[in-house]
Amino acid sequence: MTDNVKLGFVCVQNAGRSQMSAAFARREWDRRGLNGDVQILTGGTDPAEEVHPEVVEAMAELDIDISDRQPRAVSTDELNDCDVVATMGCSTLELDADVDVRDWTLEDPHGKDVETVREIREETEGRVTDLFEEFVEA
Repeated sequence: MTDNVKLGFVCVQNAGRSQMSAAFARREWDRRGLNGDVQILTGGTDPAEEVHPEVVEAMAELDIDISDRQPRAVSTDELNDCDVVATMGCSTLELDADVDVRDWTLEDPHGKDVETVREIREETEGRVTDLFEEFVEA
């Protein structure tokens, strides 16, 4: 098991894809009983006022409540402290060489119809699960 892994999930507004990613990561963390072994960070380079309603609705379909989440700014220093940073296809971050940056190139769900948001949600869930399989042994 990789001990004390810190995972970062970043997009510009921190109101859709990165919020879904962090929520799925928290669920994986709980399912695997990881206690303090994994830290989860999410943020945006230009945070929105609120999580996109269509994203809140799509996550609620899976009994994951992110309605109380608030988009937040994330600093380069915070991200440089991560082992892995997943960007959502909208970032030009330049982080330290020892940070494993993954560009997931996920479509932005903001303003999309529910079917499209569900597809983005499913792809996001799969990527987070794969990340846990790669870095964390249950």
